Amino acid sequence: MTELRKRMIESLQLRGLSERTQEAYTRAVRQLAEHYHKSPDLLTEEELRQYFLHLINVKHYSRNTTTIALCGIKFFFEQTLNRNWSLFKIVRPAPEHKLPVILSLEEVREILHRVRLPRYRVCLSTIYACGLRLQEGIRLAVPDIDSARMMIHVRHGKGNKDRYVPLPQRTLELLRDYWVTHRHPALIFPAEGREHLALSQATEPMSKSSVQDAFRAALKQSGIHKLASVHTLRHSWATHLLEAGVHLRLIQEYLGHRSPATTSIYTHLTARAEELGAEAINRVIDQL
Repeated sequence: MTELRKRMIESLQLRGLSERTQEAYTRAVRQLAEHYHKSPDLLTEEELRQYFLHLINVKHYSRNTTTIALCGIKFFFEQTLNRNWSLFKIVRPAPEHKLPVILSLEEVREILHRVRLPRYRVCLSTIYACGLRLQEGIRLAVPDIDSARMMIHVRHGKGNKDRYVPLPQRTLELLRDYWVTHRHPALIFPAEGREHLALSQATEPMSKSSVQDAFRAALKQSGIHKLASVHTLRHSWATHLLEAGVHLRLIQEYLGHRSPATTSIYTHLTARAEELGAEAINRVIDQL
């Protein structure tokens, strides 16, 4: 590890940023260095300006990806190198106003039914049933399952926040049935690893990519032509809860959103909201 990387990681730790954020920020700086084939502390402000233009105009990075790159590089130059360049006040990723893809309950059921291996089917079913992010799902541990209160303790979620989400009875049964197939003392979804060790001896949870691959294969087999991903299960879960009458403020708590505005996007996605909108439009047009 270079001295610069070590100093940056120490600064990130002092700021109390999560491991995932540390990885994302250091990766952004590494990609910058690889682009110019030299140490990032040797770069000029103009080179940095051209790099961000390259990400936007050539690489066509999404807003989220550009934001991560900007935050990571900005942190490195300001906190590690003490360079407060004016460029960082100018670069602003273009805002996006996209609505997430939503699957119906029947579509979710069809996709999960098509997942071939039980470990992926149970993991994806749990992600949907509890509104989890992919990382939260694969890292579930035995102590996180509170069967007495029928809750799951989500630890170190986005923003390093903990939260509790309801645990459906059927999901508890699925988790128990799967866990007895390996009886790992800590992990619910252990990975075999390169040595193909017994699951009970695994040191890491299953990989995100393997779960994503299983979802994509099931989506393809289902014949559903939507641009869905594992994260779509979380969006769909929130929309289905709202349609079922669960209060938006409670859904916000379950999702771990800081702002109600983030959760309010689901009010535009429910079937009932669309019906009400169509009824209102028809009433207006009928008066013409």
